[in-house]
Amino acid sequence: MLLDRHADRVYAVCRRVLVNREDARDAAQEALLAITRGIGRYDGRAQFTTWMYRVATNAALDEARRLRRRPEPVDAVDAVPAAVAGAADLATSVTDRLVLDAALLELAPDYRAAVALRDLVGLDYAEIARVLDIPIGTVRSRIARGRSKLADTLGNQTEGSDRPTGTS
Repeated sequence: MLLDRHADRVYAVCRRVLVNREDARDAAQEALLAITRGIGRYDGRAQFTTWMYRVATNAALDEARRLRRRPEPVDAVDAVPAAVAGAADLATSVTDRLVLDAALLELAPDYRAAVALRDLVGLDYAEIARVLDIPIGTVRSRIARGRSKLADTLGNQTEGSDRPTGTS
């Protein structure tokens, strides 16, 4: 029952760290197995979800390390039927997701994990520090650098933005 309640969140973390759906499913399965095997080591000092995110993040980072040794698979995009109501919005949404996934692939796994835990899961900096077992300053740095790299990769897509672009 505990795994059923949290499986979607475990997968979501793995999906953002790994981007590829199949790799994320593999990592999520490993994370759920690790949670099952290691539940006796959960000491209650942190929230269960914090511990769970740590296990999931570690499983995803382990999978990312394994993936570096083999060619990266390519996701196939399903065709969107034109007759579907809102197909244009769906197509735009799918395209945006693919662009974001490609940009996330440009990030180092450590940056990707920190950004995913903050922006996808909504953890605060202290929780991310506990999940990743790193100092809070390192969390801030990884998130800032990860977001900066994402902004560079995606480009400044906000029209009329007053934000500096780094060019003169």
